[in-house]
Amino acid sequence: MDVPLDGAPHAAIVGIGGYLPERVVTNRDVCAGIDSSEEWIERRSGIRLRRFAGPEESLAVMGHAAGTKALAAGGVPVERVDCVIATTMSHLRQAPAVATRIAELLGPGADVAAAFDVNAGCAGFCYALNLARDMVCAGSAEHVLVVGVERMSDIIDPHDRGSAFLFGDGAGAVVVARSAVSGISPVVWGSESERGSAIAQPRPWSDLHDPDAQFPYLQLEGPTVFRWAVTRMRKVAEAALAAAGIGVDELAAFVPHQANMRITDALVDGLALPPSVLVARDVAELGNTAAASVPMALDRLVSRAPEVSGDLALLLGFGAGLLYAGQVVRLP
Repeated sequence: MDVPLDGAPHAAIVGIGGYLPERVVTNRDVCAGIDSSEEWIERRSGIRLRRFAGPEESLAVMGHAAGTKALAAGGVPVERVDCVIATTMSHLRQAPAVATRIAELLGPGADVAAAFDVNAGCAGFCYALNLARDMVCAGSAEHVLVVGVERMSDIIDPHDRGSAFLFGDGAGAVVVARSAVSGISPVVWGSESERGSAIAQPRPWSDLHDPDAQFPYLQLEGPTVFRWAVTRMRKVAEAALAAAGIGVDELAAFVPHQANMRITDALVDGLALPPSVLVARDVAELGNTAAASVPMALDRLVSRAPEVSGDLALLLGFGAGLLYAGQVVRLP
């Protein structure tokens, strides 16, 4: 991770930020809409709480708040932002991109930056982070703001017993900038698209032309996704470590997608992580925030454990598609 490639520029994360919606939603609150119990939800998922965004907490507003915090943490003025990448799967407008609105809210300077959205489901942040890395290393940008932001409460059926309890809302962001040494390893990513229906919106928005059509809520096959994640993602994590040229004993932190506590526990065991490695387990208090989960967990980790500054963290995203991505980063 520290050995520069001759003649090539490098990229690193220089600032991290997050935003939590105001409203806290308990398992008891969720059970008002489904036939379940607080104990069953926590036993199956490890989730006790999640946050739901209010009417004023739009994707752009939450993304702007997280982005502003990340820029301040990195000491990067908004006018130095060359590109804004937003990653989300809960944007209900086909156009314009959420990233353009975030850039506008950031103010003079950022409002003329390149801006676009990435939809790679719960792997979206790791996908977007690699795009930012490649842009900086190629010289097409000096500072890229990457924002993962979701309002999953907009696209999940509150009466679906299999999914209503899993998801939450929020935003996380990082600033990727030029660096003297490599701070973001090559990504290991891919898809198993033949299983894409395991997490999918079963009907297109065009169905809503029919006034009697139901809203096309996201659906998932929980057992299928669980089995896939606990088996396939260990191999992806191992490949990401190999791509970075490090072993598990060199990690300070592991930040997997916050899908389910049982998945996280299985990955920790499968990777044989040393006890010294800090493991993000924010799913207990925030639920599954899809593309926002990894950057939100990063923000909370560096806030709680500032001693990991300068150390290595393994990031792992996986979800709808079925898509996956992993990379090692040096924490700012």
